[in-house]
Parts: sequence; structure tokens; C-alpha cells
Amino acid sequence: MSKIKRLAIIPARCGSKRILNKNIRKFCGRPIIHYVLDIINESKLFDTVHVSTDCEQIRKIVTDFGCPPDFVRPTEIADDQTPLMPVLKYVCEKYLKQGKDFDQIWLLMPTSPFLEVKDLVMAENLFSESESSKSILAVSEYQVPIEWAFERAKGGVLKPLQQGMLAIRSQDLSPKYHDTGSFSIFSMNDILSSVGVGNNFNFVGYVLPKYKAIDIDTLDDWYFAEALYRGMRGG
Repeated sequence: MSKIKRLAIIPARCGSKRILNKNIRKFCGRPIIHYVLDIINESKLFDTVHVSTDCEQIRKIVTDFGCPPDFVRPTEIADDQTPLMPVLKYVCEKYLKQGKDFDQIWLLMPTSPFLEVKDLVMAENLFSESESSKSILAVSEYQVPIEWAFERAKGGVLKPLQQGMLAIRSQDLSPKYHDTGSFSIFSMNDILSSVGVGNNFNFVGYVLPKYKAIDIDTLDDWYFAEALYRGMRGG
């Protein structure tokens, strides 16, 4: 049986607007991208690790860490409007031109400091056991039932999205799940055959506990994640 070849892609472009230099900002004393690179290296799952970036500063930081990018991301797929699937497709096509083929393509986000090696190992097992047409998406259960959601209108007036649902007990509602923004796994064929942004219909969910599922998009998220990280490690 031939060895499974895995490619890890970490997208880390320049120009983060809500958090300046988010992908390399110091998180508990280290560039945040170091955390996911650590678990990738410790897992020993991957044949190739590629940080997809258009930024010279990011390239230098990850190169100094021991993960030099094999090529630069083109500016036309490095703006804040470009979805991730075209980035993955570009990377796969670039490696194919170099004669490198892979069985599994992993998208791992640079702002995922709570991931552990065991998450990658268990997700790989889930991917290997799933149907060949399925991909893996890291998900977590919503903090509260989404059926209780409100919109906040002018003057702060709250409008329920589903009338009457607030009266239903949480234990009487089935759990719902959201993308954690941590990682996903695809076959190379799924990446290469994708069109546009891809789709969200062929995923199997790998469930992360809520404390690992902080999607760091704002400074509030960042400060909360740092406080939690320090608290979990006694400092």
C-alpha cells in the first residue's frame, strides 16, 4: 500500500484590516502563526507545508521558523475579497507543475492556537474512513440554540428571527454546528475540480470543543483567546 501524501496549506496574506498584521501578531509572546506550524511539525503527518502569502514580512518569519514558502501568492488572489478555494487551487496547480501530487490537501488557518496534534490525527482518521466524495470541516456546537437568535434593529429593538422559539428549552432543541475557522481537509481532485468558492454540501464534521473554536476576527476575539490560553496554562 502506497504512502498517503499530504499537503498542508496555511493562508497568510498581508492586509488584515480588523486586526493589524493578524497572522503574525504576537499571541502570548509569539507570532500566532507559530502555534499551528508547531502542531503541523509535531504531527509528522505532512510531506509538504506551504505558507501561502504575498507578504515579505510573513515569508521571513515563517522561513526563520523553518517553513519557507515554495512560492509567493499572486496579488490577484491576495485581496480581502478572494475566497480560500481559489487560493488552494492555485497552490495545488503550482505543485502539479513541479511534479508534486498529493492525496490530501489540508487547509489550516494561521490563527488557530488551541489546536492539538491529536485533533489532526483524529481528523485524518475521520477523513480516511469517510466516503471518498466527502471533505472534513472542523466544527463546534453553537454556544446557545440558534433558534433563540435576535436581530437588533434601530433604537436597539430586538426582533426574534423565529417567533416563539425563545420559549422552547435548549434541551428540547437539536444542537447546531458552525465552522470554527480552524481547518478542513480535501482530496486534491476536489480542489482541482472546484469552481469559484466551492460548495458546503459535502462535508463531514470533525467536532472541536468550544474552547478550541474561537474564530479570531476582532480584537475582542483576540483578547478573549489570549486570556483563555494563559488561563489554561496557568499563566
